[in-house]
Amino acid sequence: MSRHEARIPVATLDAPVFAEPWQAEAFAMVVALHERGLFSWAEWAERLSTEVKRPEAATDGSDYYERWLAALERLLAEKGLAGHEEVDAVAAAWERAAHATPHGQPIVLENDPGRSSGL
Repeated sequence: MSRHEARIPVATLDAPVFAEPWQAEAFAMVVALHERGLFSWAEWAERLSTEVKRPEAATDGSDYYERWLAALERLLAEKGLAGHEEVDAVAAAWERAAHATPHGQPIVLENDPGRSSGL
């Protein structure tokens, strides 16, 4: 069957690739880190595959980007680039910054009220 014969719903072609902005950012982070030479695509594919196959992963793939983030965190820890505590600390800082940022403004870590405590 050629691509012209395939009956792909138009809505599928028009649907956004990412359901939420954070998913696009997570995707971009992996691409950027790979481009910096921090890991190979084979390493990435192995980690992502492992995460997607975990028993707690959703069988319908609805948690794909949560698995994506878990694979990235695991790979960063394995490479000694960022441990789980470091990732958790930065994630918490971003969350505090998000809550402290006025609606419609870009979220920046400088908005984290806990920043003065050394984060």
